[in-house]
Amino acid sequence: MLGTENSLRELVEDKYKSLIKERLELRPLVSYVGNKEVPILRIFRYKEAFSFGLVEFLIKKLELGSDDYVFDPFAGMGTTMFSSSFFNISAIGIDKLPLAVFVAETLPKFLSLEKEELEQVWKSIKAGVEYAKPAYVATDVSIMKKAFSEDILLLLRKIKGKIETLEEPYKSVFLLLLLSILEECSFVSKDGQFLRIKRDKRISNPLDAIERKVRQVKQDLTWLEEFYPSYSRKSYYDVYLADARDMSEVKFRKKPTAVITSPPYANRYDYTRTYSLELCFHFVEDFEQLKAIRFGILRSHIESKVEKNEVPPHPIVQEVIEALSMKKLNNPKIPSMIIGYFVDMKQVIENLYNILAPKAQVAMVVDNVRFEGEMIPVDLILSEIAEEIGFKIKEIIVARYKGNSAQQMKKYGKVPVRESILLWEKV
Repeated sequence: MLGTENSLRELVEDKYKSLIKERLELRPLVSYVGNKEVPILRIFRYKEAFSFGLVEFLIKKLELGSDDYVFDPFAGMGTTMFSSSFFNISAIGIDKLPLAVFVAETLPKFLSLEKEELEQVWKSIKAGVEYAKPAYVATDVSIMKKAFSEDILLLLRKIKGKIETLEEPYKSVFLLLLLSILEECSFVSKDGQFLRIKRDKRISNPLDAIERKVRQVKQDLTWLEEFYPSYSRKSYYDVYLADARDMSEVKFRKKPTAVITSPPYANRYDYTRTYSLELCFHFVEDFEQLKAIRFGILRSHIESKVEKNEVPPHPIVQEVIEALSMKKLNNPKIPSMIIGYFVDMKQVIENLYNILAPKAQVAMVVDNVRFEGEMIPVDLILSEIAEEIGFKIKEIIVARYKGNSAQQMKKYGKVPVRESILLWEKV
């Protein structure tokens, strides 16, 4: 159920009904699954990313060319920028998560390497690991004490210590390879919004795991040489650590003519928990720094805080909050997260409108959510906010429908949740 009869949610569904189009063949492209076989992009498993194939589809859909300038305000691992460069389109991306920025800016560095030198550098790292000084990592964060055995953690720190003696681009490249194997060398697994401890998990040896990654990169470079011989190894994009809610310091080369992005979903996932191992290995010195990042990112997770003067920025959000206030929630912080999320996203959309070129196009992948039977049509709420700001809503593409949890289905029935691609134009 959407709520009361003739609820605002029903009315907005009716308003945009003619613009909602199903393209369910895009389902595998709106997730990281589509990158599993893509050279270079498969190096680091950033599970919230969308795929190279989706960017390719959107470039064709929006009829973008080499004169365009693509912007991703939630860059993640950099799929938008990396993929755009394959079509000779300049791009720029920002993200508030330092790990994401590092991955995005490091991936193109692999393209500047020769296969042989990659292998030679790895041999020199292995040869010096035994006597390397262990690098510092943030072991005061509780998950770090549970994730690794003592000998594995020491070996990982020694590998990092050796990597830190390298010059660029080798230092960044091998640091990314090290970060990419942390999960398989630990007792934890990324499982939805949590890192779950699995003591019976089969643990990889770090040296063997990185060696497999080196072979994988060699295969990727060979594949690119064979199938993309004309691809320029010059980077066509920039990446900055910045906040989509305040783009005043972002160094755009010109006004972007297109946006291809996917903001965090309002689904309670906390990236600083999902990627806590990687963050603790290089990007934070202690728990306080990790916590600072947690409370500085977009408010899409359950620890989001709302100021007293912040109110729902859209009538449907208010309707949802009122409906949830009548129910017993499994987490009382859900309403604050919902309010914070839409306050933040309204600010992001306003900023996009201000920095984009006239007639610029926006493609934004979003996910509707459901809490205690209350469906939140994120795609339609954001579209209506965008329309009020000045965007024209051109199309809402439904890429897939997702089921509810077994607990929710038992209680409220099976109501599919849309994952949509919003297409807007600045007018």
